[in-house]
Amino acid sequence: MSCETAAPDRTLPNQVVIHQLSRRLELRWADGYSISLGHGQLRSACKCAWCEGRRRRTPNEATAIDPDVQLTAITSIGDVGLQLHFSDGHDRGIYPWTYLQSLAT
Repeated sequence: MSCETAAPDRTLPNQVVIHQLSRRLELRWADGYSISLGHGQLRSACKCAWCEGRRRRTPNEATAIDPDVQLTAITSIGDVGLQLHFSDGHDRGIYPWTYLQSLAT
C-alpha cells in the first residue's frame, strides 16, 4: 500500500494584504505559502481587453506604466480572483488566483 501526500490546495488564499509603503500585494495561504507582487508589476501584467489590445497595437514599444503607480483597492471576485484598482484610474482587469501565482514565479 502506498501513501501519497496530496498537494496543498492553493486555489484561494486566506489573506490578501496591500502593503502601501513597499508597494506590494501579499497573498497568504493556510499552509504558510505566500507570494508578494509589486504594484507596478501587477499593473503591467493586466490582461483586460484594453491593455491586451494596446500591447498588440504597439508590440515593439514599452508599455509605459508610472513607476509610482499604487494599488489603491481590491475587489474580491469570489473563487475566481481579484479585481485590482490602481492609482492611475485603471480597474478593468480581473486577476485569477492562478494567474497571480504564475506572476510570482
